[in-house]
Amino acid sequence: MTEDEKNKPTRDNAFSQQIGAKAARKLKAQRQVSRTVWSGLGMMGLVGWSVSLPTLLGAGLGFWLDKHYPGGHSWTLALLALGLGLGCLNAWHWVAKEGREIRDQESDQDE
Repeated sequence: MTEDEKNKPTRDNAFSQQIGAKAARKLKAQRQVSRTVWSGLGMMGLVGWSVSLPTLLGAGLGFWLDKHYPGGHSWTLALLALGLGLGCLNAWHWVAKEGREIRDQESDQDE
């Protein structure tokens, strides 16, 4: 038996496994297309709400404090800025988390 005949089944098997893995990745990607579009839109909504809600809550609380406890400085402006900062940090957290999940999925698909 020649060297080529000994290695042929192993090479054919490895090649078949590579083709099978690529086909499985392709099918998985086709199933995830619609989910990816909707998850992208959902992420935009999540980022928008995670910034706007703390900003509006801070402004509302500041307005209430200014009305009931007037002073030398504006609670509305201070709490609006604080709410905006917290909202931006919250949005950054969610986007970073989603980015990590996407990278993890891509690395799993490459293996």
